Amino acid sequence: MSVGKILVSDDQGNYLLKLIGDVRVTLCGSLNHHMETIFGRQDVKNVIVDMLEAEGLDSTTLGLMAKLGLHCRKEYGINVQVFCQNPSILRTLDCMGLEEIFDIIQEVPTINAELHSIESVSPEVDEIRRQVVEAHRLLMELNPDNSKEFIDLIRALESDQ
Repeated sequence: MSVGKILVSDDQGNYLLKLIGDVRVTLCGSLNHHMETIFGRQDVKNVIVDMLEAEGLDSTTLGLMAKLGLHCRKEYGINVQVFCQNPSILRTLDCMGLEEIFDIIQEVPTINAELHSIESVSPEVDEIRRQVVEAHRLLMELNPDNSKEFIDLIRALESDQ
């Protein structure tokens, strides 16, 4: 798998996050920071996550995507649109319960957006731990079947604090 990266575009209330390659916890500080920027805006009309070039997403990334989806639904009354054709990622989205909060679209869209690299953020270890715990708790809330997968991880991370 290729190293992951995230490209973003913000255009008059239309937000695009493009996930490329293998997106892992190492990018989650930057992803969470960008999401907090979106959450602070009042002009949010659309949020799109393009996963067409994603090869893999770890559970922390999926948990942050859940956070994005839940916030957009609650605060802006919109569902995040997710474009994905990768059968493995589609299965994972379904197993994690994310199809409940995303509009998952398998067709390739025509998006003309000026993309740029996400702002690089290197949080402290305690902040990373907090983000990982929050991400996994959200996945457990979305689908109780996720509890057996993540409860030991959460306990271990919380005991390290």
